[in-house]
Amino acid sequence: MFIRLTILLLICSFSSLSFAQAVRVQVMKAKNGWQLLRNGKPYYVKGVGGDGHLDLLKQLGGNSFRTWSVQSFEEGPILQQAKDLGLTVAAGLGLEHERHGFKYDDAAAVKKQFDRAIAEVEKYKNESPILVWGIGNEMEGDGNNPAIWKAVNDIAREIHRRDPNHPTMTVIAGSGKNSIKLINFMKYCPDVDILGINSYGGMANLLEEVKATKLDRPYIATEFGPIGWWEIRKTSWDVPVEQTSSEKAATYRDSYRHSVRDAGPLSFGSYAFLWGAKQERTHTWFNLLLPDNPQLDFPVRGTDSKVSKTEAVDMLSYEWTGKWPSNRTPSIARIQSDASEKRIAPGTEYTATVKSEDPDNDPLAYSWEVREETSDAREGGDAEKAPPAVSDAVVSVNGNTVKFKAPAKPGPYRLFVLVRDGKGSVATTNMPFFVEEKK
Repeated sequence: MFIRLTILLLICSFSSLSFAQAVRVQVMKAKNGWQLLRNGKPYYVKGVGGDGHLDLLKQLGGNSFRTWSVQSFEEGPILQQAKDLGLTVAAGLGLEHERHGFKYDDAAAVKKQFDRAIAEVEKYKNESPILVWGIGNEMEGDGNNPAIWKAVNDIAREIHRRDPNHPTMTVIAGSGKNSIKLINFMKYCPDVDILGINSYGGMANLLEEVKATKLDRPYIATEFGPIGWWEIRKTSWDVPVEQTSSEKAATYRDSYRHSVRDAGPLSFGSYAFLWGAKQERTHTWFNLLLPDNPQLDFPVRGTDSKVSKTEAVDMLSYEWTGKWPSNRTPSIARIQSDASEKRIAPGTEYTATVKSEDPDNDPLAYSWEVREETSDAREGGDAEKAPPAVSDAVVSVNGNTVKFKAPAKPGPYRLFVLVRDGKGSVATTNMPFFVEEKK
């Protein structure tokens, strides 16, 4: 009898412990807006998109990160790191996109997706770092298909039935033409608690769109960052002209202040994009972090690779904490060269120079390279292959000045420069040019 009672008590104890790991998160109506409560206390998201280098995020004043699926939980000790650091996570439940061939009028396929999402919720719902369930990312297309919104709402409704501790959110790409996505979200998704909005150049007007549409729920800026390649000016050969890392920092700052901070109780905060590195039009466009090893295009997940922060990270840290990081990132201006955004002949040599200044007066190291324009351009953030550096294009380097040679192969290229302070910070910019045979 004693043994049976002991076993029963142990089972109850373990069951209680498992349930107690979940932290209650609530969406509450507040004066002139909304309030997010975590464990009964107001919680404001100071976050990033990406799950690597969480110790650095914590150090700089961040409190949350976003994933696009729960796959990252299965690939490493992400949840344990979050627990140890006191961080929360907007846990993504990946949904399929029609542009990838998925059919939301296929009941069997939609049911299979529903079952997978709910199984993921059941698996992780008692993990204490979970802040909110992010149902899908930009799968709404132009926002006009009710079947997509219904699939999202069905998942949200079932999550509420199974997990009373965490609110639901779905994530859209901008507000859509005439704010149709905001309108249809309100119409078709009554069981979704929060609207996540990914916006880049559109952040300048996002708050006004939310107010004009009279969005009936709180929002989170689930991705924001530099002006996107799809919304910035282009060269005469139709490639986008990337901002310098200093210009990007200013864009992050202005976007955050206008459509996050100044939104007050209409917004629960934000997740800046991208806490890591990826190839999207270039290997520097959206990256808040870059690998210290110049031979690597991408830092690996976790803390087993050294990375440097860009100036935008300093800006975010300042907005989160009111203080600058102990080490500041160099500023950088545009590359000056007679070849900038020009068509030039194969084999011709040019010089280029760049001005960079370090707020801490650290000595700076300049790394120059020429890369072909990507031949693997994708849409919607889909994975791209990074073009390699042209091995013999850089002729000589003298600090902030480089002599380079136009490659023999005709086509579009970019001259990149990375400027490092040797203390974990990096500035970047690049210059497009086009190699063509003279007629």
